Amino acid sequence: MNAFSDPQAVARYAENSPRMVPGFADMQRMAMLLLAERAPSDAQVLVLGAGGGLELKIFAEAQPEWSFVGVDPAAAMLDLARITLGDLAGRTQFHEGFIESAPEGPFDGATCILTLHFIERQERLRTLKEVKRRLKPGAPFIAAHYSIPEGELDLWLSRYAAFSITSGIDPAQANAARAGIAERLPILSPADDEQLLREAGFRGISLFYAGFAFRGWVSYA
Repeated sequence: MNAFSDPQAVARYAENSPRMVPGFADMQRMAMLLLAERAPSDAQVLVLGAGGGLELKIFAEAQPEWSFVGVDPAAAMLDLARITLGDLAGRTQFHEGFIESAPEGPFDGATCILTLHFIERQERLRTLKEVKRRLKPGAPFIAAHYSIPEGELDLWLSRYAAFSITSGIDPAQANAARAGIAERLPILSPADDEQLLREAGFRGISLFYAGFAFRGWVSYA
C-alpha cells in the first residue's frame, strides 16, 4: 500500500484504473446490483479499500438512500475519495486504517475491490473473517482483485500489460507496472481465493466477473 502515499500515484489512480482493469466501471456496477439483490433500500454498506472513491460514487449515485463506511489505510487516497464523491461524500463515514478501523456493524453488505491482492494469504484470511463478522447473516460480500491460475502469472500479466497499452497507457509504464506486480503482489489462484472465502465462513460463492488477470466473486455471510 506504500505506493498510495506517493502524491503522483494518488493523482494517477482515478485516471489509470479504468484503463488498466478490463470492464472497470461495469464490474463496479455489477457489484452494486449484487448488493442490491439482498440489501434494503436504506442499506449501510462497508467498503474496504475505499480510497479513490470510484466504487463509492457508482454505489451512491445508483442507490440514493444507501449510506457507507469507507475504510482505507492511505490518508491521501481517502482525501481523493472525498473529492471524487463531492456532494455525495456526506453519506460516507471515512476511517483511516485497516479492517480493525471499521465499526462493528452489522452491515447490510460489504465490498473489497482491487484491494485484497495487496495482502499476504494469512492476513487476507484474517481480513475476510473480520469482514464477515461485521455483516448481517446472509448479507452479500463482493471481492474483486488480481487472481491468476497457478503457473500462468507471466501469461496473464503480459495480457494485462497489452490491454493497458491499447487503452492508452504508456508502454514503458505498463511494462513497469507488470514487473512490479509480478515482484511485489501476493497474487493467489482463483481456486485459492475461493478457498479463503470458504475458510472465512462465506457461503454461496459465485464468480461474477473475469477480466484477464482479474476475478470477482459474490458470496454471503
